[in-house]
Amino acid sequence: MTRIIAGFAGSLTLAVPPAGTRPTSDRVREAIFSALDARGALQGANVLDLFAGSGALGLEAASRGAVSITLVERARAAAAICRRNAAVVADAAPRGRAPRITVSGSPARTFVAGAAEQFDVVLIDPPYDLGNLELEHLLEALVPRLGKDSIVVLERSSKAPQPMLPEGLELERRKDYGDTALYWLTPASGD
Repeated sequence: MTRIIAGFAGSLTLAVPPAGTRPTSDRVREAIFSALDARGALQGANVLDLFAGSGALGLEAASRGAVSITLVERARAAAAICRRNAAVVADAAPRGRAPRITVSGSPARTFVAGAAEQFDVVLIDPPYDLGNLELEHLLEALVPRLGKDSIVVLERSSKAPQPMLPEGLELERRKDYGDTALYWLTPASGD
């Protein structure tokens, strides 16, 4: 069972696709959002959740103060679940303060390449078998969509090699949680 951890939708249960996704554990989600909250990164943020699955990461951001959330999930059944979960979270929002939540059924790289807006927080939880070259191309397409203070949180298997980062993106830190590695990425300072 997956629940929203905190914020206005705290404790709401989310539907999860029956197959084809690997939900982020509560422990890892708590670590991600505690760190983002400590930075004040979510208040008023424009958030992008790539490989959204159930939408739990992006919807957690919505519950904690993000104002615009885009869930990108190409699997049709999972995208339908994202839409249902988004409606549940939006309905729980305080009157007049519902975040704008949209769901795209595009492949992640296609969506990013065609996006016009900038994102403050990007949450990327691809299938662990996504190749590093494909991931590098996705990150490369993402760089122009980031502001100077944007944060990218990438979830990978802790057994996988560290992803190659394109020019314009740098590793801030890596933290492992059992089988999961979180990479915190930021736009390169350009020094």
